[in-house]
Amino acid sequence: MKRTLITLAMTLSVAVPAMADQALATSKNCMACHAVDKKLVGPAYKDVAAKYAGQAGAADKLAEHIMKGSSGVWGPVPMPANPQVKPDEAKKLASWVLTLK
Repeated sequence: MKRTLITLAMTLSVAVPAMADQALATSKNCMACHAVDKKLVGPAYKDVAAKYAGQAGAADKLAEHIMKGSSGVWGPVPMPANPQVKPDEAKKLASWVLTLK
């Protein structure tokens, strides 16, 4: 019983922050074009995490793409700027994306 409770607590401690950041992504309309594990209009967040894994400054670079948009990174469809996303939110979103496997 004790082992089950410990396992449950560990699972929740990992899942709750991830869901909180996905909630932020949803509230900022990111999920209209992206999904965690499949390509929609834009790449899957897991693919973004894999592409930038281990790169210095990746969170800052992604945060800038979130706020200012980008083009040519994932093909011909540009990512529009998201002026509704504040710098601290963009950094939080970018950091969350980079944790996805």
